[in-house]
Amino acid sequence: MNESCCDKAKATDDTCSDHCAPESRKIDYLMWLSVSGVVIFYTLQLLIGDPSADETWYRTLAASVFELMNTVWWGLLLGMLMVALLAKVPREFVVATLGSNMGFRGVLRATLAGVLLDLCSHGILMVGTKLYERGASAGQVMAFLIASPWNSFSLTLILIALIGFGWTAAYIVLSMLIAIIVGLLFDYLVNKGTLPGNPQCVDLPANFRLWPEIKRGLATTNYDAIFFRSMLSDGIGGSRMVIKWLLFGVLLASAIRAFVSMDDFSHWFGPSILGLGMTLIAATIIEVCSEGSTPIAADLLNNAKAPGNGFAFLMTGIATDYTEIMVLKETTRSWRLALFLPLLTVPQVIVISWMLNVYSTL
Repeated sequence: MNESCCDKAKATDDTCSDHCAPESRKIDYLMWLSVSGVVIFYTLQLLIGDPSADETWYRTLAASVFELMNTVWWGLLLGMLMVALLAKVPREFVVATLGSNMGFRGVLRATLAGVLLDLCSHGILMVGTKLYERGASAGQVMAFLIASPWNSFSLTLILIALIGFGWTAAYIVLSMLIAIIVGLLFDYLVNKGTLPGNPQCVDLPANFRLWPEIKRGLATTNYDAIFFRSMLSDGIGGSRMVIKWLLFGVLLASAIRAFVSMDDFSHWFGPSILGLGMTLIAATIIEVCSEGSTPIAADLLNNAKAPGNGFAFLMTGIATDYTEIMVLKETTRSWRLALFLPLLTVPQVIVISWMLNVYSTL
């Protein structure tokens, strides 16, 4: 495996020094508070059962934590598995598979990989951060994340059942278009020096051939107990940051459900400028996983007759999700790079969503 930029003597810039700084040994209070809160309310739901008989805030909160954790657990496990596998994959393999670090082909490959990979938004986020650590460019990672969360195969089938094939296909194509544009913009800004590049850079040898190298790697790997223990450790350790923010998001989303009625979505968010604006605000504030956002988006299309609002809810939730932004910040060691995700994505989402609403009223 090639050395990263930070391992080379010439790497003296702030990005590399920050990225390679040793992790703090301080207690992660947010992690433990989030874990404790989820465990407490999940256990409470197991004890009290159906909250409908007494709809107190803590019963609603416990039921919401129970529902969300039962929804996302499989995505987390699959995401941890992917992280563990990627930790064993040399950076050269990732770069060769995604293509050139910069440019249209690399961004397109990352977008297609995001669409085809069947994981929930939180599992995708874990894989995306690992791709960055493996040497993918910032543009590729952003395209991967934007194209991924609700475009998984299983959720696509659910969305077809909810809103029909036509609107589902339109949503997928438009989300891919935004992902490619944002990915290219990120690569352009990195080239200009406006945004920091990935310090985990890898230069492929001129005679590097992917498939022969993969076969050689598989043949020379010892699949013993040490190998699998290492995979387990990599999966847990590499997923810790995402799990922390996910559990915090579950608690926050559950608190909103306990104190704010979400049933009003289908009545208040119509195909108007005001409705679109309120949808953007709601999608930014409310933390829901991809499984949770899909039926809400379907309600916005079917009941509020606002297909643009449904698309905006799906896409804005991705671009402004604080879990994603905080994880990107911690992974890249750059607030600018993390905040440019909503800055470059949201304006495109607004324009396309407005056009979809106008089309639906013609």
